[in-house]
Amino acid sequence: MNGITKRLFWITLAGSLLMTSVVQAKLEVENPLDRIVAVVNDEVITALELKAEMGLIKKQLSQQNTRLPSDAVLEKQLLDRMILRRIQLQMAKRASIRVDDDMLNRTLENIAAQNRMNLSQFRSALQNEGINFESFRENMRDEITVNRLQQRQVRSRIVVTQQEIDNFINNQKLRGGKDKEYHLGHILISVPEAASAQEIKSARAKAEKIVQDLRAGADFIQTAISLSDGQQALEGGDLGWRRADALPSLFADWVLQQDVNNVSEALRSPSGFHIIKMLDIRDNQPQHVVTQTHARHILIKPFDEADSDDARARLEKIRERIIAGEDFAALAKAHSDDPGSGAEGGELGWVNPGEMVPSFEQGMNALAVDELSEPVRSRFGWHVIQVLERRNQDVTEQVQNKNASDAIRERKLDPAMQAWVRRIRDEAFVQNRL
Repeated sequence: MNGITKRLFWITLAGSLLMTSVVQAKLEVENPLDRIVAVVNDEVITALELKAEMGLIKKQLSQQNTRLPSDAVLEKQLLDRMILRRIQLQMAKRASIRVDDDMLNRTLENIAAQNRMNLSQFRSALQNEGINFESFRENMRDEITVNRLQQRQVRSRIVVTQQEIDNFINNQKLRGGKDKEYHLGHILISVPEAASAQEIKSARAKAEKIVQDLRAGADFIQTAISLSDGQQALEGGDLGWRRADALPSLFADWVLQQDVNNVSEALRSPSGFHIIKMLDIRDNQPQHVVTQTHARHILIKPFDEADSDDARARLEKIRERIIAGEDFAALAKAHSDDPGSGAEGGELGWVNPGEMVPSFEQGMNALAVDELSEPVRSRFGWHVIQVLERRNQDVTEQVQNKNASDAIRERKLDPAMQAWVRRIRDEAFVQNRL
């Protein structure tokens, strides 16, 4: 670092510290009961923000019948998560990643539908649980923003080649084709990127003590919540169900030889020491014969939310013309707002289960062959759908290729995400005042 660069660095740092002091003083004047618990680059996290998050996570853990750790432990884990989220939101802002109200509303409608409610019912259900809907809504906006950032920064950069897929499938055949899934718990004791020998020794000792305690009967979920540096810490370290082939080789080598409830040694990786617990094992036998639907549609997009009723009315008139005998394909070419299928007379070809958005697929699946749907609403607009044919199709090869690609991508994603999270955390200016 030359002299000019050094001077600029210290001037910038001094400016940041001065701005932080001004913000803190302003907060203390406006609300003497609030205080700054963390500084993240040029922003702060306050005690009131942390308290609000604490209330939400305590409610969530209580609903899961998970015994709560002490407030001090929970505050530490939660503040670490809030700091990381704030760093990612700042990165997203610099990258001009935005989640508009339309996208957010569609997401909330989908969540409500998954819980068999409309949006109004979902809002009431949250309020009955003591959750402020507007806060929930903005938290969801942040989650979508972070996911889009991670997609751009990490997931989209993971490449899976056809050769990797072929090798994966061949290896499965050599194992006899028997495919299992493993439900895993995970605890991470992280080490800094340029850790000293003493830091590594200390982390190893901490991890080995956790292994000893777990094997002696300590509760895994409580231990993960209290001590893990992993992203799933506040979920009790639950990694969900994974195939061995979808795991980093460090984990897979251990998983293939274990029984339920076994706990691993402290497994070393560049990000730290990992402790894995085998929670459960099940056979995975995917269905390779599916019912495909040959369908076509006409889409009318509203100009905005206020135009939704008019868009539906326009589609109703087109539907009446089809019922009166006019050609579906000609009307699709003339009126459909789907540029891909519209040019092909509304043709969607043969559709596999899960390829379409849920509302469209539900409307399509409810139709008999040759039947014309009532207007169906999706996040894209209003559709009229016609089913032309159905067939049972063996898609074993396609499923095998997709499963192999997904498993390889997942195996690469875990270490890539851990490395990225550690890097952005190390590059940020963070001051934890808890």
